[in-house]
Amino acid sequence: MASGNQHEECERDPFNPLLTTIVQVSCMLVIAHLFHLVFKPFGQPGPVSQILAGLVLSPTLLSRIPEVRDFFLQDISATYYRTFAFVSRILFMFLIGLEMDIPYLRTNLRLASTIAFGGFIFSLVFGITIALVFMSGLGVTTGKVAFFLLVIILLTNSASPVVIRLVEELKFSTSELGRLAITSSLINEVSCILGFSAYFAVLSWGHVRHAFYSIVLTFGLVFLNKYLANWFAGWNKKSKYVTNAQILLLLILLISVSCATEKFGYNSTITGFLLGVFFPRDGKTTRTLFKKLAYSIHNFILPIYFGYMAFQFDARDLRYLKNILLVIVLICSCIASKIIGTLTACHYLKIPKIKGVLLAFVLNLKGNYELLLVDSERDSQTWWNVKVHRLLLIVIVINTLISGPVVALILRKREDYFAHRNTAVDSLDPDSELRILCCAYDPRHASGQLILTAALSSSISPHLMHLVELPKKRRKTSLMYNQLEDGQYSDEEDYGGNDVIEINELIDSFTAQTAIRIHQMKIVNKFANIYEDVCNGAEDLRVSIIFLPFHKHQRIDKIMENSKEGYRTTNQKILRHAPCSVGLLMHRNQTGFQLPVGDERVQHVATLFFGGPDDREAMACSKRIATNSNINLTVIRFLPAESSSRSLVELSPSDGVLVSLSRNEAEIAKDSAFIEDFRLRYVISGKVGFIEKFVSSGDQTVEALREIGETMDFSLLIVGKGSQGRSEMTTGLSDWEECPELGTVGDLLASADFDLKCSILVIQQHRQYSNT
Repeated sequence: MASGNQHEECERDPFNPLLTTIVQVSCMLVIAHLFHLVFKPFGQPGPVSQILAGLVLSPTLLSRIPEVRDFFLQDISATYYRTFAFVSRILFMFLIGLEMDIPYLRTNLRLASTIAFGGFIFSLVFGITIALVFMSGLGVTTGKVAFFLLVIILLTNSASPVVIRLVEELKFSTSELGRLAITSSLINEVSCILGFSAYFAVLSWGHVRHAFYSIVLTFGLVFLNKYLANWFAGWNKKSKYVTNAQILLLLILLISVSCATEKFGYNSTITGFLLGVFFPRDGKTTRTLFKKLAYSIHNFILPIYFGYMAFQFDARDLRYLKNILLVIVLICSCIASKIIGTLTACHYLKIPKIKGVLLAFVLNLKGNYELLLVDSERDSQTWWNVKVHRLLLIVIVINTLISGPVVALILRKREDYFAHRNTAVDSLDPDSELRILCCAYDPRHASGQLILTAALSSSISPHLMHLVELPKKRRKTSLMYNQLEDGQYSDEEDYGGNDVIEINELIDSFTAQTAIRIHQMKIVNKFANIYEDVCNGAEDLRVSIIFLPFHKHQRIDKIMENSKEGYRTTNQKILRHAPCSVGLLMHRNQTGFQLPVGDERVQHVATLFFGGPDDREAMACSKRIATNSNINLTVIRFLPAESSSRSLVELSPSDGVLVSLSRNEAEIAKDSAFIEDFRLRYVISGKVGFIEKFVSSGDQTVEALREIGETMDFSLLIVGKGSQGRSEMTTGLSDWEECPELGTVGDLLASADFDLKCSILVIQQHRQYSNT
């Protein structure tokens, strides 16, 4: 009898159900891609196109055609979709936890919580009223408490995967506002999950016992993961990544614990998130997980997830006016409660109104936990009817389709307002976060950049970009570690060769010693164009300064030797086109600046101040170095011997005549105010040493610099590039200039005639900032 039923099922369904599901998913991805090509020029993010693709294939549009409906709407396919949705949800919540910016959360927990709970509280008030209206309008007579909580969560919840994807696509995930939106949405969603889980737990002692089992399993795997991550990394010492089998084992354990949590009756979303949060933040195993998960999740799993959400959209119940009014009321309540609550919280926190409106619409994005509750409550059959399911799905889809484009429109209309403004270190408070981008062509350069990063360790967010020359036979390719995927970029995996392994080992060792987490990227391009990728990366990451390695390196015999000419030309292009300040590090790895870690040795660093925007930027970097307990900083200020009677002059580019400019007087005033503030904050307190040297000509400056190099034991000299004008203190120094990218003083210090043993850091302030 059972065999006969299976035969009849096969006759009714000539397609293999799994093959049918694959074809459905492929159609969804193709349509989503076409929509994205149309809407991307208008600034619309990918999730909007993916939701529209699911909407096109839904029973509201194409699936109304009998032939299409028979193919797409099969009961057996729904099982595959649900299984896929469950695995997808666990994987992307695990990845979200893995990518979680823990230091930012720790620092801004109060700020993000206030915004999250501001919208939460007002949504709760609206939800209580709306739930009563819906129960009456839809005739819900059983399971009223569950329905009541579902409507409240529908209004209050913010779908963090949708928020993260939207914010990343709109390229403001690295901004303060974007990070605040992501953190607030996570706090919001976790609170909703915990709230509903607490309600479920108090229903019986059996539920409490199952909650305890879920917690024990979750944190048991947390400790097991830490052991496995270290073990797998040690097992593959000579490889870039751990093996596929080892990654598969980690994912099987993740899915198994999540399945057990679901079996106990609790939602496993928070399980996947916590396992990601507590997974080791760095190392070979984590790097491999990013490689395997990030590309596939962002480019396949999430698009299918969003498409499937809209694929369930069924508008047949909107033929009745009452249902239309109920949907409109619920959608308006979602938007209004988020706007009122978020704006109230922003007013309390003194956040501008336009940012509050943007945050409100971002936090109004739906499509994760509330969608899961809608499906799970349908299965529970406590109060369910099909019409309620369809109407709530309509609300979720339309809500996201409204909020996503509104966010994109606000960002596009107010692009200048939301643009990155901290394009120089001098524009930041010394205690605020400093975002930096360190570039390295090979492991030698990476070592120097990491040492410099450790010196700037106070409130820092560092990124290391490995620049790899692209062979002429290949086209341009820009790769990030978290975007690599077997198949698509398999041939580019060999680019960088053993340098990649060495840089990875350097970073792992550096993190173990300093506890500073480094975000890695790899850029593969021709030297003629690689500067564009660096500048675009700096803009997307919203960094305040780029650190570049000098094109010369110190050999074992301590002689400086030229590296590839492409290094120098790339540096020069970045200095001209950078969207922020730039630092050029001439690292003498044998005799110069070393990693400032531990109490064994205190290194001496000097900042040379001649005046001008670049020197002030160098001093701004020095303020952060001064906070490092392993560094003794001294500021050496050069002044004209007769400064009271003589003024600076600048060469006019138009007629070649030396003319006194009022701008010089303004620069002198800025320098004096800057130095006075620096003295009050750092010198008087004894944190920094301060020396003044009076010189009247370039020759005297050379002698003073030579004396500093020969008599003072400095391991690093910091100086501004100083290209804004000419001073009597540097007259004639540029006559034998060899490396103009270092500036007059920097080039002199780097010359073989000086034979210095220390490293040299030359700073160029972002020109747009210096002119404002």
